[in-house]
Amino acid sequence: MTIIELLEMVARGEDSRHQFKRDATNADSLAAEMAAFANSGGGWLLLGVNDDGSIAGLDGAAVRRLNQLLGNAASQHVRPPVHPLTENVQTEQGIVIVMEVPDGLAKPYLDNQGRIWVKQSSDKRHVTSREELQRMFQRSGLVYADVVPVADTSVEDIDDKAFTAYFNRRYGESSEFSGLTQEQLLQNLGLADGQELNLTGLMLFGRNPQRWRPAFEVKAVAFPGTALHDTRYLDSEDIKGTLLEQFRGAFAFIKRNLHHVQHGRSFNTLGELEIPETALEELLVNALIHRDYFTSASVRLMVFADRVEIVSPGHLPDSLSAEDIRRGQTIRRNPTLTEHASHILPYRGMGSGIPRALEAWPQIDLLNDPSGNQFSAIAWRPEAEWTDDTPPVTGEVTGEVTGEVTGEVTRLLSVLQGEMKRSDIQAALGLKHEDHFRESYLRPALEIGAIEMTIPDKPRSSRQKYRLTAAGQKWVANQGRQH
Repeated sequence: MTIIELLEMVARGEDSRHQFKRDATNADSLAAEMAAFANSGGGWLLLGVNDDGSIAGLDGAAVRRLNQLLGNAASQHVRPPVHPLTENVQTEQGIVIVMEVPDGLAKPYLDNQGRIWVKQSSDKRHVTSREELQRMFQRSGLVYADVVPVADTSVEDIDDKAFTAYFNRRYGESSEFSGLTQEQLLQNLGLADGQELNLTGLMLFGRNPQRWRPAFEVKAVAFPGTALHDTRYLDSEDIKGTLLEQFRGAFAFIKRNLHHVQHGRSFNTLGELEIPETALEELLVNALIHRDYFTSASVRLMVFADRVEIVSPGHLPDSLSAEDIRRGQTIRRNPTLTEHASHILPYRGMGSGIPRALEAWPQIDLLNDPSGNQFSAIAWRPEAEWTDDTPPVTGEVTGEVTGEVTGEVTRLLSVLQGEMKRSDIQAALGLKHEDHFRESYLRPALEIGAIEMTIPDKPRSSRQKYRLTAAGQKWVANQGRQH
């Protein structure tokens, strides 16, 4: 790493991938940091850097002591051991040790006390919830939600007609399955364990799956405007049943709440959907198949005046980013469900769904929200201007900043001078990734009323700029007085 690369990294500040420490003396504390990085996609620990990002530097004796301490922490205080790489970078103030901890392949990683740590923004936290532990085991390939048995179910809860139609269509007269009972067939196909159905069997072929898993449905609402908090709605439906029934119901909901365009067709024909059906199909199927089934929450489908928003429980697994899936990269969160659903739903697999949706309709935003444990796909309707890539955020601005002012928002407010374009704010912060900037900086600042758009009625205008609200100015002034 060059000194320029180091300074650029430090200038971006601490986040979930970068941690600064002036010095360290405790192996257990370092082990907790290493475990958190290994459990959360990897990251960098910089020793010899103050919390505010200024370079403190280390002398030769400190470097030797810390390298030994880091080695002991990695090999003896983390279970299983981690294997970080270190590099000493010479600066005018002294040496900075840059330690890179790779994303762990044997999650979960524990400290000496048996605690599991993960990164949360620029800090770390102790994992205690059962659902989060299950997700961590899932990422390690130790357990998958789609094959967990569903208590109190049996082969009697299968829709015989739906299962038989699927089996005959896919396997026909295969000798491999000849003479087997339905119970044996379900077990051989990975849909049951011999006694109970697993989640895949229930969600694909069960009669009334919501009897056992009431949250696994699609909640659909159509709003007259662009605000999520609007108390008015044009249409709403809780769409239940198997995944195929949910897909059909959700797609029908979208079609009846979007416009149809003639595109040269006869006046008497229904016309084409304003957003191509292919794009909407891919986004819906992606939400139903790849959602986190360890999270007891529903897929949310919202039709606004300017967009269609599909919110899927569970953020992207491991270190996968929204940009990665735009390029077709994928990690199968529910491999058994995916295998069978690909023959039932209009799903083609191999990571091609999102690229296909983008090819059919480029006006799609993909937002990964690890803190909220959800992933959103937003397809913008053609009435909205598509000349900027900042999603509109609605809300009322009061005389006070409301909600949490994160470190990221604080940094944004500190560089915002007058009226600035999104690209200029991002450049001032030294951020390269637009998705990260939108999710962690711009959207939270808008939501808490600290900044506002200069052209609020055209949120995606190429002339759009951002400025501090009165509440934001007051908050910045108060911060100045405190320091």
